[in-house]
Amino acid sequence: MGLFKNFVSQTRKPEGFLGKMMVGGMNGGHAKMADWGLSHLTSIFPGEIVEIGCGGGRNAGELLKKYQGAKVTAIDYSEVSVGKATEYNRDMINAGRCIVKQGDVSALDLPEETFDLATAFETIYFWPGLEKCFAQVAKVLKTGGVFMIVNESDGKDEASLKFEEIIDGMKCYTIEDIEAALKSAGFTKVKADHHKSKPWITVLAKK
Repeated sequence: MGLFKNFVSQTRKPEGFLGKMMVGGMNGGHAKMADWGLSHLTSIFPGEIVEIGCGGGRNAGELLKKYQGAKVTAIDYSEVSVGKATEYNRDMINAGRCIVKQGDVSALDLPEETFDLATAFETIYFWPGLEKCFAQVAKVLKTGGVFMIVNESDGKDEASLKFEEIIDGMKCYTIEDIEAALKSAGFTKVKADHHKSKPWITVLAKK
């Protein structure tokens, strides 16, 4: 259990050799779920996007493909993740369309009222207080901007709840938990979708 716990705990903040292994598998392992989440973005055409908790950088890359006129700022508080995401999006960085930087969602060092879209894939489980962190996201979004959360867990599925017991600092949230925290943080319109056959959820909130 010791090595297994050490490995799966890398989902929280990948570090060292095990962290590099974890980040190496994130891009492919979460691709189908991430693409399902991205399919909900049907009526927004952002120019500035922030991808929070960017992991291996694949989702930042997909956002750049989906919105070919947009720029993406990808942040993560893991140095290993920043390195992987930078490598993954090197061409877009060189083209001036992508920035990858280290950052903390509980104290976002980003310009206020700047982004049209903020995304968070498989990451809010580890955020230190949803309302506090959601308020940070709201701060950097423009009025009318959209925040999209995509989770593999709906806060009720047995598999994820077992990981919650193993990984220190992990918390699986229900749609109701997320909606309440978003509204407390100043978001207005909130809508959610639950995958028809999996515990995946997508939540969209407008500032």
